[in-house]
Amino acid sequence: MALDSPEYAARLRTPFAPPPPALSIKAVRAAVPRHLFQRSTRKCLFFVGRHVLLTALFALFAARIDDLVPVLLGLTGAEGGGRAEHALLWVMWATYWLWQSVAFMGLWTLGHECGHDALSPIPRVNAALGMALHTAVLTPYWAWRATHRSHHKGTNNLHRDETYHPQTREEVGLPEEEKATALDYREMIEETPLYTLRKMVLRQFLGFQLYLIHNRKGNPKYPPGTSHYRPGSELFRDEERHLIVVSDLLIAGMLALLGLWAWRAGWGTVWRMYFVPWLWAHNWIVTVTYLQHSDPTVPYYRVSRSLWTFLRGALATVDRPVFGWVGRFFWHGIAHDHVAHHFFVGVPFYNLPEVTEAIKPVLGEYYYCDSTPTLYALWRSFTQCKFIESTGDVVFFKNMRGEAVRKRSAVVGGEKAGELAGRYRRAGDVRGMRTYGVRVFDRREVVSKGWF
Repeated sequence: MALDSPEYAARLRTPFAPPPPALSIKAVRAAVPRHLFQRSTRKCLFFVGRHVLLTALFALFAARIDDLVPVLLGLTGAEGGGRAEHALLWVMWATYWLWQSVAFMGLWTLGHECGHDALSPIPRVNAALGMALHTAVLTPYWAWRATHRSHHKGTNNLHRDETYHPQTREEVGLPEEEKATALDYREMIEETPLYTLRKMVLRQFLGFQLYLIHNRKGNPKYPPGTSHYRPGSELFRDEERHLIVVSDLLIAGMLALLGLWAWRAGWGTVWRMYFVPWLWAHNWIVTVTYLQHSDPTVPYYRVSRSLWTFLRGALATVDRPVFGWVGRFFWHGIAHDHVAHHFFVGVPFYNLPEVTEAIKPVLGEYYYCDSTPTLYALWRSFTQCKFIESTGDVVFFKNMRGEAVRKRSAVVGGEKAGELAGRYRRAGDVRGMRTYGVRVFDRREVVSKGWF
């Protein structure tokens, strides 16, 4: 497609091979100047204070819209009470909703930084700011912090990762790969653009809260009823459960404040001032977090000590300049420098651009970035990332035709895929035999190519 970035197109042309053992965490760490790991409470309070001030100014603007409209109509000579006033009201509210949603996303991003203790060297400062920032946008700070840290420890490991868990062939109701026909794919997966759009809207605006409430799109290893609001959930360790109670109490307190505000000012005011930008902020949260790891060219790993490593999980990440300066300023580069963040979660966001530039030469071709326009990239991933195969240690998303757009390299770790497949064949390991090759191949291909 013409909108695909050069970086994305290059990955499509390059068969995937896992990063070699020679590329180590130690080598990546050595490339980063030591001063970039230093955190500053003074800087952290400046950035948080600046962002809170901008959020308050946007709210002040909204509170004055009814007073500003007659003034603006008077300047243009238009009469009040007609279509011009109605249109101007909508334009001003839409402007507020857009920018306040951007600001709310920024509050959430700063809370995310606190969850990694990446803002201040003082843990209590991070905890206090994180609880305030995340509670303000109805995110249970301690609960999400716990599962998000688990995500970093097992990124794109299908057994360990926590969210945006891909469905398998069986879970979407498809027959085995050798038996599936084009009609099967059309019947089980293919959707009309309108239906796809409806699904996207549901996921974009409500998906994050549904994940928090009942683990929607979370790891299926957890039982039904799993929730970020249940202290007894298997998501948490025993020593974390009392903190989940704290998160729940904070969320209850925030809801009570919103209820008090609604009782005094009316539900319409709270809806316009808070909940509309809050819903749009969730759209931005899902956009950014989904695109960080869900991409047709990015691999998923199954449980395999020989293939999945922390480094390979960190590299299953894509840097994207989401919405340009808006993402850099208001969202503190959460999408711009996500690869560096996965390697060094404790580095403050304001140092991550330099870290990214420092590690690029070390990572080489294994550094993934994508300048594809954000909304097109979102549509591309949503329509191309439909399911993964149920077998294979390294798998890629497949599209509505049952095709993976990126192939596997014929060389894995310096060994030809055929040699690896043959070794697994002699050992009677069918899963291993099906894993190593230009793609996840079947028995007939192994035999036809003489890999036995």
